[in-house]
Amino acid sequence: MMPFDPQLLLAFAAASLLVAIFPGPIVMLVVANALAHGTSHGLRTLLGTASGTAVLFLVGGLGMTWVLALLSEWFDIIRLVGAAYLVWLGIKTWRAPPVRLAESEKQVKGGVSFLQGFLIAVTNPKTIVFFAAFFPQFVTPDLPTGPQFAILSLTFLLIATTTDAVYALLCGRLRPWLTGERRGRIRNRISGSLLIGTGLVMALARK
Repeated sequence: MMPFDPQLLLAFAAASLLVAIFPGPIVMLVVANALAHGTSHGLRTLLGTASGTAVLFLVGGLGMTWVLALLSEWFDIIRLVGAAYLVWLGIKTWRAPPVRLAESEKQVKGGVSFLQGFLIAVTNPKTIVFFAAFFPQFVTPDLPTGPQFAILSLTFLLIATTTDAVYALLCGRLRPWLTGERRGRIRNRISGSLLIGTGLVMALARK
């Protein structure tokens, strides 16, 4: 017996693609870092967000649903922590002096971009709600639950990572057009505005 209904998996993949394409805190952070510091930083941010999301999925997949339930109870605090961090990053990016592209890539270490992505992923309410409320709708009760959650998690991570990588690469291609002091300032303002705006939207989210 197959561990998953193929038609149900296809429906889940389509729904996941729509969720992944729609810009949220993770996408905005990847875009902002790719614009401000280069494609490599956008991709490192992506690795961090994928790792953070994988941790949450692993916790749920191992049957530790009480952890997700606890996170759900602390939804507002988690949401505000992530929102405050995004706003802080946005203000910092907005106020940063314009620098040459090569220098801006050296301003932030790769590990910092990774940790930023990881933190936003584990404090993103959308991820917690997605796993707790969305996944069960695609689980067949007559089949083993563990393999199904594993397939769903891997499918979503693959789709989300691919779409976020496309965002990072596109922003990396756009970045050379924002060279020079004046355009560099515009680049910083765009990145900062994306982060601040996303943080404010995240702060206003409701459970």
